[in-house]
Amino acid sequence: MTKLSDLQYILLSAASRRDDGNLYPLPAGVDPRGGAKAAGALVRRHLAEERSTAGAEPSLHITAAGLKLIGVEPDVEIDSGGAGDSLITDAPPMRPNKAALLLALVQRPGGAVIAELTEATGWLPHTVRAALTGLRKKGHAVERGTRDGKTCYRCGAAA
Repeated sequence: MTKLSDLQYILLSAASRRDDGNLYPLPAGVDPRGGAKAAGALVRRHLAEERSTAGAEPSLHITAAGLKLIGVEPDVEIDSGGAGDSLITDAPPMRPNKAALLLALVQRPGGAVIAELTEATGWLPHTVRAALTGLRKKGHAVERGTRDGKTCYRCGAAA
């Protein structure tokens, strides 16, 4: 899953509540420079796109991938400025990051041993253990046990 900053989530959320899906105007309290930087990152990730409308300057609008990422299902298609395209388009698939993969593996009923985690992520064992510590710091209850004489890691939901 794509990792977004809090500001990027705020921009996508605000755009999802607008009829046209426009990222602008920025929500109150958002610095224009930081908002522009965050919007640019959303465009590069195909979560927002630039659209032109007749007689108006181009503006940035949330894409179907952006809506899907924040968990919003559009009730109706958002007007794309007469381009004939609907908001619901085929977007490039989002590649899950390795931390999300690691979390999914340790959340399996049997958990996962270091060998499985290193093979899946391509990380060295010490990197896997550091990532597991990071999951603990984020509130996940990562538990250590044994399976077939090897250390096994299991995780429940975030606390």
